[in-house]
Amino acid sequence: MLDKIIRICTRYMAVGVILAGLFGIFFPSVMKPLAPWIPFMLGIIMFGMGMSLKPSDFSNVFRQPKNVALGSLLQFVIMPSLAFVLIRLFALPPAIAIGVVLVGCCPGGTASNVISYIAHADVALSVSMTMVNTILAPFVTPFLIWLIAGAWVDISFTSMMLSIIEMVLLPLLAGVGCNYFFPRQVARVTKVMPMLSALVIIFTVGCVVSLSGRTILDNGLIILAVVMLHNLGGMALGFFCAKKFGMNKAQIRAMAIEVGMQNSGLASTLALMYFTAAGGIAGAIFSVWHNVSGSLFASWCVAQDEEKSAARPLARVQMKS
Repeated sequence: MLDKIIRICTRYMAVGVILAGLFGIFFPSVMKPLAPWIPFMLGIIMFGMGMSLKPSDFSNVFRQPKNVALGSLLQFVIMPSLAFVLIRLFALPPAIAIGVVLVGCCPGGTASNVISYIAHADVALSVSMTMVNTILAPFVTPFLIWLIAGAWVDISFTSMMLSIIEMVLLPLLAGVGCNYFFPRQVARVTKVMPMLSALVIIFTVGCVVSLSGRTILDNGLIILAVVMLHNLGGMALGFFCAKKFGMNKAQIRAMAIEVGMQNSGLASTLALMYFTAAGGIAGAIFSVWHNVSGSLFASWCVAQDEEKSAARPLARVQMKS
């Protein structure tokens, strides 16, 4: 029964996010009081991600140092650059533009690892990139936000860095430690973490929307267009850059997914903590869209593999005849 509930929550997360968004618009008074709990809930997600990792997983970084380093470079160059171009192209007001910048400057999201698995991508590379970029985030993310948006918003580099360390890095390392010292106990809990992560994302979207429902109704289509271009542009550039650097098929897929899919929950949380509720809209919409686009990309990858698998026996038969 529990396994069935977990599958439903993770498989239909996008539906839950849409429903939570609608609920936040029409019943904002219910969700608004829960907004202060978002940073704590994000910490739980990162703790759960940490519990799914072992110290030995860090060895992947040393096995593929060039690929992981390239992934980190692409992650923190492509997405922030696209954010800058899009906010200029669409002339977004600062209150909304900062949300796009936040999404672009955050590390990859944990959902990318699941999508990589479904897409027959290099999961070890995906996990290594997520792990390394998450560890770099407390230092790189505030700097990039200051670099891009510092001219038109007041940003406290130090306080944001400390917040990311508290919400992201420390829970992640605590989860890894728990898995190392208490593997049996952790094994009983880890299977429910994907469900909990999905519920937290749904909860976060509902809270963000409840705080800025009017802005979404006025600017929703423009923000959706920016989010879609941001995500698809990141995936496309990650795909072609990986191909240009001679990576194999599985690595190219992992790179595309990892670059294009962001930790949008962190982006929304930072917006609520340091800027305005309107700044969290891009992250909330990104939470829905990147799961949709990631799933579609994974389906395309699987279809490509199935076509090739079906073509091989047919080619052998033709050669024999």
